[in-house]
Amino acid sequence: MIRTFSVAALLCAPIMASAAPALPSAPYLPLELATQAAQAALKTCAAQGHQVSVAVVARDGATKVLLKADNSGPHTVSSAQGKAFTSAAMGRSTAGLAEFIASKPANDGLRDMDSRMVIQGGGLPIKVDQVLVGGIGVGGAPSGDIDAACAAEGLKAIGATE
Repeated sequence: MIRTFSVAALLCAPIMASAAPALPSAPYLPLELATQAAQAALKTCAAQGHQVSVAVVARDGATKVLLKADNSGPHTVSSAQGKAFTSAAMGRSTAGLAEFIASKPANDGLRDMDSRMVIQGGGLPIKVDQVLVGGIGVGGAPSGDIDAACAAEGLKAIGATE
């Protein structure tokens, strides 16, 4: 009886295994690439004489890397994190989002959607093979355009796009 049951269980095991649901898988931003992007952005701004902070977040907005340049202002950390979070959450640049809100006042409520969002130039989404995997934010240069240019160098360093 036990032998029959054991043989039946072995014969049914492949059927039961194939009936199990497949777990979803999703691309993600590895820590090594996040670190390379942050370092490249920081070095780019430093070469221009700007002491900034750089944050890289995962797709879910969790901070993966945060670099704060020597002598950068205390506000640069939260600025960089907020820009990175916003880009990852919205899947677009923070400067583009600011322009979108300015052009359509009905969308001004986006500014209050989440207290972590910073809607100023300097945040870019990180896309690998056109898939959103995170965001990078730079804070502390004299303008959002400079912050964004440094962030773009971070993307370039890892072969990502915005």
